[in-house]
Parts: sequence; structure tokens; C-alpha cells
Amino acid sequence: MRPIGDSSHIASIYVLDGDSLLNVFYLYCPFLLGEDEDDETRLIGGMGKWVCGRWWYTLAHVCQRWRHLILGSASYLCVSLVCTNGTPVADMLAHSPPLPLLIDYRNEYGDITAEDKEGAILALRQRDCVRCVRLEMPAMNLQKLVVAIDHEYPILEYLVISDWNEDNNAILIFPETLQAPHLRHLTLSGFALPIGSRLLTTAVDLVTLCLCMVHPSTYFDPNTLLRWLSSMPQLEALAILFLIPVPNRDVERQLSQTLIMTPTPHPNLCRFIFRGVSTYLEALVHRITTPRLEKLRIGFFNQLMYSVPCLLQFLNTTESLRFESAKFEFHKEHVYVGIYPRGEADMYALALHVDCWHLDWQVSSVAQFFDLLGQIFSEVEHLTLEHKEHSLSSEEHNEVDCTEWCKLLGSFRNAKTLCIDDGLVRGLSRCLQLDNRELPLELLPELEELTYSGSGNTSDVFTSFINARQNTGRSITLVHPLLKTMPFGAAL
Repeated sequence: MRPIGDSSHIASIYVLDGDSLLNVFYLYCPFLLGEDEDDETRLIGGMGKWVCGRWWYTLAHVCQRWRHLILGSASYLCVSLVCTNGTPVADMLAHSPPLPLLIDYRNEYGDITAEDKEGAILALRQRDCVRCVRLEMPAMNLQKLVVAIDHEYPILEYLVISDWNEDNNAILIFPETLQAPHLRHLTLSGFALPIGSRLLTTAVDLVTLCLCMVHPSTYFDPNTLLRWLSSMPQLEALAILFLIPVPNRDVERQLSQTLIMTPTPHPNLCRFIFRGVSTYLEALVHRITTPRLEKLRIGFFNQLMYSVPCLLQFLNTTESLRFESAKFEFHKEHVYVGIYPRGEADMYALALHVDCWHLDWQVSSVAQFFDLLGQIFSEVEHLTLEHKEHSLSSEEHNEVDCTEWCKLLGSFRNAKTLCIDDGLVRGLSRCLQLDNRELPLELLPELEELTYSGSGNTSDVFTSFINARQNTGRSITLVHPLLKTMPFGAAL
């Protein structure tokens, strides 16, 4: 579809009546955070340029009729004035009607100049007109702008303020007096939040919340976070991200000093993203209920032991989560697991990311985690294990204890298909050989198809396992993508 600003397109709609024109304009009004961005990208503030808010500028200059129609329906069309890098804000405000302001200054647009700083501060001080704010830049420039944000912003709906530089040691202080009673979308990264922040206690209509801690000074304990969340019943998407590890023992000590709160219901929460340590996550899921949760993404730092009984209870009480397939990806420095409701790789229901540097540690970590949660994956029918790039220096760590592989596979007792990537075939096949052990007969008892990849004919590595299954009357079809597919026993 051509943009509405195309001259031939304008000519074709010029003769439409007012109501029809208004409908056409409404259809071309762009979504603020980008229609082509996924939920998680929008949750952290979006990556698209908000200059799309200028969509109406050209139309308003076509003729007086169109200009009156647009400005007369400014609220319906979400018409705004855009303040961004290179915008002469003072002149624009002096020669424009008092429309809502969309303020968007990002470092990727170019270095912010002294003129841009003055313009941004001037725009931020128009408190009654500011509807959307996004500031993403280095800490030094960011703090100078944030000091201009205080008191009440009566129509503010979007607030995204981020310093995503993990190496930054500057301590950014968020204004305690800021209030935005109609705020719906909030993303804050790199700021020390005052416990008495009026913003987080008055934003009762908040729909999305993303808080990212990139420095020890920005840390807040789970009890404080839970108090904030208790005043946000409309929340639909939540992201709590720690880019700095906090010891589990510190979180446990903080929890022991506070009485346990009554669980807070979040009936509209559909997406929850967390990155940090397991104890912090346990504290959160123990005190919130989310019956409509559809997507849960968890990221853990390196840790030796996991204890997630509250997460198990949390998942058991979440009615919307469904699991049909699971995919494990073992990368060079982390392991990623996606659990999908219908086998669709872009629509995970549960995702797990663990920072690990060697295959043996990666398998041990996810085996421990899924062993603790195994009972909730009884519906998983399709299991995939992929081996991504690993450095040569870690080869000595690529020999995984068979007990760990068996523990991991044992969490998916009802899996009907198993797909094994080339790099894992030899190691897993050794774990599936009997060798006087009875465990493989109990492993994956419902398995019907085993797919493996790699060069050459390596089907013999599964001989012991599949023969043992056939002897019990449970045949397994062996599949190689580059060779023929047939029940085991026929010549490939």
C-alpha cells in the first residue's frame, strides 16, 4: 500500500466527503511503537523511530479543508507534535496549535547537540501537553534531561528512559516527585528508583512495565517491587531485568526481614520476562497470581543450584500456558530452551536462558531445572536438541555425564518424537545404550520417532536402544533428513 503522502494517492482521495476522509486518515495513522515489532521489543520501548508521528504534517498542508479536518479531530487521530533530534522545538511550539507532544531523543539518531538538549528540556517542561517521552542516550546527557521531568504530567501515556550501557558506573537518580496518573507504558533502565517514587504508586492504569537494573545502585529488593506491583491491577506485560548478578543469599536475607504478603492477583498479565537469580524470581511468583499468562521468559545467571518450588506452583495455577514441543539450543556461552504450545518456533509459551560456557555445565543446569519442573511438561510430544558453535578450547567439557542426559530426557516422558543435532548424536547415543543398565528402557517410553542429523550413516549408534524397545513391542522409526525414512531394521 502506498503512503498517503504519495501525490497520486492524495489526488484520488481528495474528493471524498469529510467522514470518509476522516476514516482514511485514521487507517493511515501509524502505531506508535511499530506494528512490525514483537511483543518483547515493544515492552522495552520499541526500536522504531517515533518520527512516524509526523504522518499528518504533509496532509495538513494539502488544503485548508484537510487541515481543519485533521486538527478538528486531533484526539481521534492521535495527532501530535514530534520533538526529536534536529527539531527546532522553540519555533515549532511558537507556530503550532497546542497539540500533545511526542518527545523522542535517541543516541542512534546521532549525537545530541546543545541545541537538541535545550529543545528537549523546553519540550519536557510543557507538562500539560506531553503525551509520549522516549530518551535513550549515554548517562551524562540523560541525567541532564531527566532533571526537567518532575511534578505531574496529566496526559503522559508513554515513558521510556534508558541507559542500556552495562559498563556505565554513573548513578542516575529518577525524580521522586514525578506523577503521571494516565501512564500506560513505562520502561526505565539504569536508574536508582526512590522507594517512595510517586510515579510507581500512582500509575494505576499501567499496562506495560519494564524495569532494567544495570548497576548495583539501581537494585531494589523484591518486597519493594511487590508493593509497586500491587497498585497495578491492569498490568498486561511485565519485564524485570537484572544485568548485574545479585547473590541469592542477599535476596533471602531481605525476604526473611519482611512478613509474607498476601498474593496479589494480576488478572490481565499475559507476558512476563525475568532475568536475574532464581531466589528473586521465587519471591515474585510466590506473591502474584496470573491466570491469563501466555508467555513466560526466564533468564538466569550462572548458578550451581536451583530451587524453584514456587515457580512450579505458579505454573500449575496458570491456566493459559500450554506445552506441546520443546527445543534445546546449546550455544557457545549459554543454553536456550523454548517450550511451544503448538510447535511454532516464534510463539513460545515458556523460554529459559542460562549463562553457561561449556556443554557439560549447560546440560547439568537445564537438567536440574527441568527435573524440578518435570511434572508440568507431560503434554510435550516433540523434543529437539540442537548443538550450536562451541569453541575448541571447551572440547574437554563436551563429554556430558550420561546421568545428566537421562535426567533431562526423563522430564519429557510423553515425548513421541526426538530430534538430535549432529554435535550431540555420539554423546547421546552412548547414554541410550543398555550396557547392563535398565534406565534407557524407562526413558522416553512413548517415543515413536528418532531423527538425527550429520554426515554419513551413523544409525548403528542407536542399535542397542532401538532393539531393546522393539523387544518390548515398542518400535521406533529412525529418520535421517538426508537419507530415507523407515522403521529401524531395514537397510538405509
